[in-house]
Amino acid sequence: MNRRSVAILAIALAAVTATSGATRAPVREILNVSYDVSRETFADINPAFVADWKKKTGQDIKVNQSHAGSSAQARAVLEGLQADVVTFNQVTDIQVLRDKGKLVAADWRTKLPNRASPYYSLPAFLVRAGNPKGIKTWDDLVKPGVGIVIPNPKTSGNGRYSYLAAYAYALDKTKDPVKAKEFARKFLANVVVFDTGGRAATTSFVEKGQGDVLITFEAEALGTAKEVGPKVQVVTPPVSLLAEFPVAVVDKVVDDRGSRAVSEAYLKYLYTPPAQTILARHFYRVSDRKVSAGFRQQFKPTKILTVEAVLGGWDKVAKDHLASGGILDQVFVRK
Repeated sequence: MNRRSVAILAIALAAVTATSGATRAPVREILNVSYDVSRETFADINPAFVADWKKKTGQDIKVNQSHAGSSAQARAVLEGLQADVVTFNQVTDIQVLRDKGKLVAADWRTKLPNRASPYYSLPAFLVRAGNPKGIKTWDDLVKPGVGIVIPNPKTSGNGRYSYLAAYAYALDKTKDPVKAKEFARKFLANVVVFDTGGRAATTSFVEKGQGDVLITFEAEALGTAKEVGPKVQVVTPPVSLLAEFPVAVVDKVVDDRGSRAVSEAYLKYLYTPPAQTILARHFYRVSDRKVSAGFRQQFKPTKILTVEAVLGGWDKVAKDHLASGGILDQVFVRK
């Protein structure tokens, strides 16, 4: 190779090196793919994060939202929806992104505090004014003539929690899986409407007047009662099931888009006192002790069961209840 060729090659290599080392333009938008009833919550959180990010970095950012049933959203992400972050309402809906798509890190549950769940809730009941059916506990829901409205457990994490809470309540009470399964069957047999997501179920109950009781997250029940007024009332059962709201960065997307820094900051922001306060104002229970203390009066004392303690953990739930032919399929009564 002569000197002229060497010089040309050196210039070409320098150009490639300069290009590969160039700083990528900062990302201007990220997409948070979330569950159905979180619209109002993130409509308040996102501007607060945008302001915080601007203050810290000087950069303008926009957080876009996508909402539907949690399990349906997980399928959409697997099918190509470009979520930078997911904020779901069930562990299995994030784990499936790992198991079927390798879209999130294997250790996603340890990357953030509280097993990557910045806030939590539990299934509660919304009833008509005066509670004409006298609904106070899970036992009241399996009585003849009680019409239940829930999201479809096949498409909605909200609905899945309702089913699991009923089963867990019966199992904790009877210590008998056969009796718990029969309780779940009676529970689902009383459902008059299976909606695709939590907000549709709220609409069916409140606006369409269907059913005697809506089972939904306590946060949705309390928020709806605040909005609707005295024609409904919230009943928090004395026993319910912990509903975690796990979050994760979608690694494949953020690495392709160069949005990892802002996406990770967004999820970490959910644990800060300002965000925890917004969450509590939307009737979620939060982990920040100081923030939680200021909102304690809005929640009823409840014995909170956990999937791990009563149902053996999410892996067992996925295998025993949610897999094709599992307990949910066996007791599911289609309407």
